[in-house]
Order: sequence, then C-alpha cells, then structure tokens
Amino acid sequence: MSPTICLIPGDGIGQEVIPETARVLAHLCPHIHFTQAEAGWETFLRQGTALPEATIQAVARADATLFGATQSPTDGPVQGYKSPILELRRGFDLYANLRPTHTLLPHQPQVDLLIVRENSEGLYIREEESDGETAVARRRITRGASQRIARVALEQARARRGQLTIIHKANVLPLTDGLFRTAALEVAEEYPDVQVDELLVDAAAMWLVKDPARFDVLVAPNLYGDILSDLAAGLTGGLGLAPSANVGDDGVAVFEPVHGSAPDIAGQGVANPTAALLSGAMALEHLGRVEEARRLRIAIYAALQSGPLPADLGGNASTIEFTEAVIHAL
Repeated sequence: MSPTICLIPGDGIGQEVIPETARVLAHLCPHIHFTQAEAGWETFLRQGTALPEATIQAVARADATLFGATQSPTDGPVQGYKSPILELRRGFDLYANLRPTHTLLPHQPQVDLLIVRENSEGLYIREEESDGETAVARRRITRGASQRIARVALEQARARRGQLTIIHKANVLPLTDGLFRTAALEVAEEYPDVQVDELLVDAAAMWLVKDPARFDVLVAPNLYGDILSDLAAGLTGGLGLAPSANVGDDGVAVFEPVHGSAPDIAGQGVANPTAALLSGAMALEHLGRVEEARRLRIAIYAALQSGPLPADLGGNASTIEFTEAVIHAL
C-alpha cells in the first residue's frame, strides 16, 4: 500500500514551502499519496479553532505529517486559541523532538550533530499564574519521561557515532534537573556501546560555538533543547536550514521546519524551502524510504553548492526557483 503524507501548510510561509516540498517528494516518490488538512491562526479566525477535529483525524490516519508553520496572535493571548503544533504534540504524545544539524554550505564550521529534546514537560507544560506583581511558572520533570527520552537519544547515538551528551543544570536545580540527569544515566547503563558524558547547559552552549565537532547526540529537557537547537542551526546558516521531527511510540510522526511563519516575507515567494525539504527527507526515513531520503539530501546539498541561493543565504532565488534546482539535481 502506498504511504500517505498529510500536508498542513498552516500560516505564512508554510503556505509556500510545504506545497513545494510535496512537489519534490512527488517527483522523487510518485507512489506517495498526499492528503490536505488545515491548522493555524487563519483557521482559527474562520472556524473558531486552530486545530479542527478533521485535521486531528487526518494526522492520525496518515503515515507521516508535514507541518508548515503557524502564526500566533500578535496582541497577546486570545480566548480559545491554542498552538496547533503544541496540541498535536500533546494529543499524540509526540514526546521526542529530533533536531539534526549538518553543515550544508561552504565556509561553515563542520557540524554533524543531533539534539534530542524532551517534548512533553519541563517549563512548556504551560502552567503559569500571576497576581500582576509576581508571575510563577511550574516546571515538571518526571522519571518516566526522562527515561524514555534518554532511550530515544541512546538509540539515535547507537545508530550514529556512539556518543551521547546529557544536558542539564543539576548544580542549580538538583531536584528537577537532578532527576533528569539521574534518569538518563540509569538508562545509559543499558547501552555499554555508547560513550556517555554530561555538560551543564551553559557550558554546552559555549562548546557548541567553540567546537561543535565534539558533539554527536545531545539529550536535553524541553527548554534547553529548544534553545540549543536554534543555536546549533545558527552555526550552519540559520533556521531556514533547520528541519525537525516530533515522534512518539504510537507511529504518529509530525515533521516540520522550525523557522515559523515569517509574516514579514510571507506571500513574497522568497522563503527558503530547505528546512521543509530536509523535514521531508526525515519523513521519508520514517516511512522506510531511506534511499530516497539520501538522494533528496544529496540533491539539496548540490543545489546549495551550485545555486541559485535563497535570499536568507545571500542569493536571490525564489522559493520555486530553488525547488526547481533541487528537482534538477535529482
């Protein structure tokens, strides 16, 4: 049976990069079946919900989902609006966020690492309160969630170069980060073939800038992983080159470029589709199309080497023109 990929362009430049990614995937794998679904701020304005039930069902039925970007309300919280990607992560328990970073451009530092970010707890549980003078946010770390994200990271390290770095701040937060650290080290005992070390998150940020080649796989609580993965993307050209995957244990997987909706350039046809294309390659791997994923990455690399480059990389290629260059390379 042909695999199904659900396309959710969302808002802003998601409406541009996701269709172009689907065009490349269809060129590479003509047997893939695509379905369309909607989510985001514009959907909220039309339907009163940013994530319709029909979209949730489409994601559940699909073998993989490509999610573009969504725009948040610009004037603060809006009654009834919830972030669609956060709701998908929560609803399908997509507890592992995978953020690979790899050098794609000439004259960039040599980077080949993967940040595995815990996706379900930490500060991002969104439990806040305020009396107008003092605001408090709760941070939840559990042994179970820490162990399962550590296991994902260790499996990824085993499949790569066999090195894992545990990121924490247990010297200042001995109960929460201490639990994350301890749980990860407990699971690491089951993987004697993986070399495990640990770093405080501030030291990890410094070493990512100073010597990113020292890292293979990093595993981190939610907030730290979010920040460090954007830092890593900055080493290799920015968020326009940064793909990601949200995965769990039940087969549902959502792949997304991490650049956001970029309303300042939306509709101009100049968005860099590379992050979405690389997310498509991750989706192909999830579907077992490893060779097709490899070919797509080689084609993206070739297009970035030969040009024309998108605007965020110093060129003047439109979204469509760069996509055409990738198809030509294929």
